[in-house]
Amino acid sequence: MRNFACVFSIRPPRRIVLAGAGLQCRNHCTPPMKASEVIGQSEAWQRLRQLADSGRMPHALLLYGPQGCGKLALALALASYLLGERQDDGTQWQGFDTARTENAEAMLHAWAHPDLHFSYPVIKPKNSSADYKPLCADYAREWNELLREGPYFTLDNWLQRMRTENQQAIYYEAEADALNNKFSVASTVGGLKVSVMWLAERMNAECANKMLKLIEEPPAGSVFIMTSEAPENMLETIVSRTQRIRIKGADTDDMAQALILRRGIEEQTAHRVARMAAGSWLKALEMLDAESENAQFLARFIDLTRMAYKREAMGMKAWSESTAGLGRERQKRMLAYFLRLVRENFAYNFGRPELCYMTMEEENFARNFARFINEDNVIPLSKLIQRAIRDLGQNANPKIVFFDFAIQTAALLRLRR
Repeated sequence: MRNFACVFSIRPPRRIVLAGAGLQCRNHCTPPMKASEVIGQSEAWQRLRQLADSGRMPHALLLYGPQGCGKLALALALASYLLGERQDDGTQWQGFDTARTENAEAMLHAWAHPDLHFSYPVIKPKNSSADYKPLCADYAREWNELLREGPYFTLDNWLQRMRTENQQAIYYEAEADALNNKFSVASTVGGLKVSVMWLAERMNAECANKMLKLIEEPPAGSVFIMTSEAPENMLETIVSRTQRIRIKGADTDDMAQALILRRGIEEQTAHRVARMAAGSWLKALEMLDAESENAQFLARFIDLTRMAYKREAMGMKAWSESTAGLGRERQKRMLAYFLRLVRENFAYNFGRPELCYMTMEEENFARNFARFINEDNVIPLSKLIQRAIRDLGQNANPKIVFFDFAIQTAALLRLRR
């Protein structure tokens, strides 16, 4: 058998920057308020529009699905429609007259409609007192700036906009109080009052209990649109009082077409990227970025597995300390990427390309590494990664988590049939 260390002698090459692949202006800095601006999801939009047009709009909706599938984009499109935004076919909800429509659209294009309220997880502002309860309003300017760049972004993007990577953003109870106050008064312009709550699973217990009461006894003319990537982490009684709509990943063909039209990507590349992205527009953009996180995560995975197989204890300790400084949210994303790599390398051994979803760099790595992932260690490795993600989520010391992870990886990689 070839020496394992040879597998890692070449670091993954830098990605080529493709024309139009930058992430700085995701949607040309135009607020997407029409369903046509959402990547795919025509079936989900038709269901939402039917609810609105039927006159039986539920007072609380929960749009849930994987990251990057377009939940927030759909929530914004629905909120805009309910507040007067015309669709591409010229229709609008409840037949607004021309003057009212134009007024509503002007406010919506600046995300400044007085009857549209945004909620999002936040951190405590710097220099705030220990007993201060943060509000979304503390970061309204940062949210508006991020939103105007487009509705496809991650929690990490939001943390960076708030200028932090190490604090965990949550909803505090003061936000539920603020929403209750806002919705207890009549609509400013006459019509509905709409709340869009992003990542609702991040409500703390106090906030969740107060939101439950607000949803149980909603003020007249109010609509609460929640989005979630992990509804199982929400208060069960809140979920049961919403109309739940699962948002699947965007269709591969729809995403490929969007890459061609919006990013100027060549057709064959667009289809490969779309297939790899598995329904996530964010992943598609990430793969087009020369400095994407995945390229860095792949390099870290290569470093770890090389040192783990050679049992270089000092090297693994240095790797653990370096990784511990990445920030907790980024660490969890890195481990999720490791979990995918383990699965893809195991599948690579079956010699069926349709089962594998890897970039060219990952495939080049898998040619030599995949044989070290087998029936004996694929499940233990996966459980090890999942446990590390859980421990980080419970605020365990990251240096200890990653050194233990490295040591156990060293043992598991030597398990061979």
